[in-house]
Amino acid sequence: MATDCFSKEVETRLKDFFSDVIDVKDMAKMLRQVNYALSLSSMRGCETLDSELCHIDDNFYWLNRLAEVLDPYLGVD
Repeated sequence: MATDCFSKEVETRLKDFFSDVIDVKDMAKMLRQVNYALSLSSMRGCETLDSELCHIDDNFYWLNRLAEVLDPYLGVD
């Protein structure tokens, strides 16, 4: 588990990104949509994802956690 704090530069870039580029709730929605698409593709045996199947479960978990941090929807910690 990462315990380091963000540098001021990273904090500034994140604040700028979410205030100037995309809304936090829109980003969370997109993360969930990507997770959904990846999950469907892996369940259907998409040939292009075969080499990445071992990573999809971890990626799904962390993208979901990020989406929940940005906009709590599922109430999962």
